[in-house]
Parts: sequence; structure tokens; C-alpha cells
Amino acid sequence: MKKPVICGVIVDSDMAAVRKAEPLVDMFEVRIDLIGSDWQDAARQLGKPWTACNRMVKEGGGWQGSEARRKEELLKARELGASIVDIELGITNLERLVPIIKKKAKCLISFHDMEKTPPLDNLEMMVRRQLDAGADICKVVTTAREFRDNLTMLELLAAFPEANLTAFAMGDLGLVSRVICPLLGGGIAYAAIKKGGESAPGQVTVAELYKLYEMANK
Repeated sequence: MKKPVICGVIVDSDMAAVRKAEPLVDMFEVRIDLIGSDWQDAARQLGKPWTACNRMVKEGGGWQGSEARRKEELLKARELGASIVDIELGITNLERLVPIIKKKAKCLISFHDMEKTPPLDNLEMMVRRQLDAGADICKVVTTAREFRDNLTMLELLAAFPEANLTAFAMGDLGLVSRVICPLLGGGIAYAAIKKGGESAPGQVTVAELYKLYEMANK
């Protein structure tokens, strides 16, 4: 069974919580849209690789500024040392932005459905579009409305065995896919660095996820 990559999601400037989580994670995600203007200070203090994410509102983010400024912050992160930059599949000028990011970082192209889990065929099309756009890492996140949605995400993962694909469903009903998909080679396991610091519905903490994976490896 593949060892999951645990990513601690940073949503504020609580660096004490970051330092406490650091031994348990492989990497961090810096949520520019949630941290605010202090995000660069937080990023500079990290002792492990990090992903830059500045999520648009319609895909579950909190960015309130202009779209041009949102992209500027992501490119700043690339210059600051982000090892991965996360951009959405629906971003404008995707084909121009991907090569710029890939000059200094890996490009993660993501798709989020905040309402449901679309049919498998639709999700497979999203992954193909991400790969065609030049994604180093693909990320497809849906919302679980029934237990069957977990199986859909596992089927999506199985359909692209050669791709670096992160796939799971959000929400309490999606917890199974959130935990199991990374065990089956599903890319990155995202977790909150502290209780109350969740960046998405159904997200567990780094400590909880670390303990679950330790148990799974025994």
C-alpha cells in the first residue's frame, strides 16, 4: 500500500499550530485566500515544501479581490519558493499561465464541485482536460451526497493509474474517499493543521489523519 502524502492546510497566521503539525506532514498548503496579507510571512517560515493556493469563491475559496490580483499572488508564491502552484481548470488564460508556473514550480490543476459528485464520465473528462492543459498534478474534488459518491471517486482514481491524481469527495459522507483514496495512490491527503482550521467540509486534522495512516500501515 502506497504511503500517503499528508498536506497540512494553513488558513491563518497561527505559526505555533504550524510548527506543531510540521513533524506529521510531508508538505503544507498555503491558502492565500484565507490567510490574507500575512501569507508571505507564513510561507517564509515553513520548513517543508509547500503548495500555493488562492482559491476562487465559486470553487470554495475566500478570495475577495480581482481575478488579476489573484493570479499575481500565485505568481508571487512561485517566486517565493512554492514547489507546487494550484490553479483551477476554469481559470481564464489557463494555457498561458501553465507554462509560466512550470518554469519554477509544478502546476496542479484543480476542479471542485461544491454541490454534488457528477457522473464518472464527466469527471474523467475533467481529468483529461487537466492533463491536456499540461498539469503535473490533477486534482478533482466533489461533494458527497450519498455513500456511492465515494465509490465514484475511487473509480475515477482507477481510471488514471499513470496520472498523478488527487481525487476525493468532501463532506461527512465523503470521509471514506478522503481517507482511502490517498492509500490507493490518490496523490495528496489534505488535512487541517488544527481543530477549527478546516478549509473544506469533512476535512480531518493532521493528527487524526496521521494516526489513521499509522494504523493502516501496521
